[in-house]
Amino acid sequence: MALSGTDHFAVVKPGRTYQGKQGITYGAGASAETVGAEKVCMNVMPMPPGARAKVHYHKGIETIAYLLEGECAVYYGDALEHRVVLKAGEQAFCPADVPHAPANESGQPCTWIVVHSSGSDQEGIVMLPELDARLAAMLKAT
Repeated sequence: MALSGTDHFAVVKPGRTYQGKQGITYGAGASAETVGAEKVCMNVMPMPPGARAKVHYHKGIETIAYLLEGECAVYYGDALEHRVVLKAGEQAFCPADVPHAPANESGQPCTWIVVHSSGSDQEGIVMLPELDARLAAMLKAT
């Protein structure tokens, strides 16, 4: 007899955190690690003022991010040639394989709700240290 969907229903309570490869401490949400998700995950990404993720992309994985509170810049593109500033209530879609890095330049905390088309947000991450150095230089010059 096959298991019904109710046999796998799970609740993730707040309070669990983990350090992502991107250099951000996340609030653990529904993922492969917490509930056995296979095709989608959702986590909370709080960013204090001045916090910046390391430049990376998700190989073959799409990302949707909802800015729950605050304001945050996101740098993206092959050479980080694009910058967009999101405000609370706005959503961003990042296609698979697009280099990006959120940077909280607002002076106030912000919080993202991040969804990936993978069971784990740490799966398929490709770090881009050469672009990380470029972004650091860009931010220092402003």
